[in-house]
Amino acid sequence: MAVDKDAAFTLPRGATGFLQPKDGPLPETDRRTFRAALYAAARAAKGHVGEMEDQTYPRTFHTATVVEDTGEYVILCHAHHPWIAFAQERRDWYTEEFLAPPPWAHAFTDLGFMVLDRGRLTLPLSDVDTSVLTQGEWREVRFYGITTLGGVLFNAWD
Repeated sequence: MAVDKDAAFTLPRGATGFLQPKDGPLPETDRRTFRAALYAAARAAKGHVGEMEDQTYPRTFHTATVVEDTGEYVILCHAHHPWIAFAQERRDWYTEEFLAPPPWAHAFTDLGFMVLDRGRLTLPLSDVDTSVLTQGEWREVRFYGITTLGGVLFNAWD
């Protein structure tokens, strides 16, 4: 089940992957739960899990693939919040290169993840509550020319 793109989206602390040392560490998405959801998704797709890659600095997300009869889906899992997105190819960051969730995306919501659809991910930042972003985060957003929610969430800014 995808998230309603018309509902307001508020960016929480940690959405960009940047942290303020004074605020303490960022939350972490449970990788075991992500892997369990990934295998459940592959079973639901009547396919198999392909490559998996844990998040490494400066990327804000883990990646994996599910291979099914009709092709391969790249699954993006935010490292700090339980958000899932789908893409056609692996990249270090995304702006608008997202796919609609496949029919088996429910395997992620069943385990507590929020599946973000392409409409939500390509929302302009002007339609998102960005009040939590710091000056430093806004500097990065402007420097990299990010204009969408997905660009803020799935990035590799340094």
